[in-house]
Amino acid sequence: MKRLIITADDFGAAPEVNEAVEIAHQRGVLTAASLMVGAPAVAGALEIAQRNPRLGVGLHVVLVEGKPVLPPKEIPDLVNKDGYFRSDMVRSATEMFFLPRVRRQLAAEIGAQFAAFAATGLPLDHADAHKHFHLHPTIAGLVLKTGARYGLKAVRVPLEPRGPLAFESTSNGPSLLNGWAALLRRKAVAAGMLVPDQVFGLRWSGAMTEERLRGIVENLPEGLSEIYLHPASAAGFQGAAPGYRYTDEFFALTSKTVLAAAHAPGLQLGSFADFLGAPGSVNLRAGKGCEGA
Repeated sequence: MKRLIITADDFGAAPEVNEAVEIAHQRGVLTAASLMVGAPAVAGALEIAQRNPRLGVGLHVVLVEGKPVLPPKEIPDLVNKDGYFRSDMVRSATEMFFLPRVRRQLAAEIGAQFAAFAATGLPLDHADAHKHFHLHPTIAGLVLKTGARYGLKAVRVPLEPRGPLAFESTSNGPSLLNGWAALLRRKAVAAGMLVPDQVFGLRWSGAMTEERLRGIVENLPEGLSEIYLHPASAAGFQGAAPGYRYTDEFFALTSKTVLAAAHAPGLQLGSFADFLGAPGSVNLRAGKGCEGA
């Protein structure tokens, strides 16, 4: 049996993102969204989530390229002079690993983001992180430990297999992040989390066209898969990443050909919560692969 979660990242980043999420959920194949609790348009995102209860909303932990939930003076090593998270990820990651004071600030901010999500009253569908920063072992441990206190039961692990992408010749070798992702998978499974067998979105991040999304859906392996995208109803909004094809990804999520592929026999769409306890996912949470039904 093939099971599929299709997620929109950066929910709450801008009204254009929020609008795309709601339309893609109501008229397309979108089943989940990852919420930035400190983002400028979070209030609008919460309204959309409340009127679309079948949309699985999770926490998109932001520790880079964004605004913290805590006051900057409480986390001085995590932010720049403007009060936003630092963009020098390598140096920041090194300090998070080696410096106790930075780890304390990191734990406080991650806890504040989970608390802010809990305050919305929404069920916590899953957790992941902006720029996949939860691949960092210190962040991973804190997300799993803190998330467990808030009822977290599912986590994205960005392990993307090459085979299902072979329909397009520009698909190249495996990601250098796979080693860190494998470590995160082991930690998450040991913590009892539901983890997809494979995740798609790394190779074509910001460029998931209709053809690519349909191709992945048509070539899905057995088990539980997640595909994540970054849709928006218009490009050029404040905070948009340069070169990202936001509107193309929005169109892909509502495309008739993608809809047809996603509703093919033998394929089940849902959120993370929909697959908790499903055949195969129980074995996954016990530390085995998803075997299907």
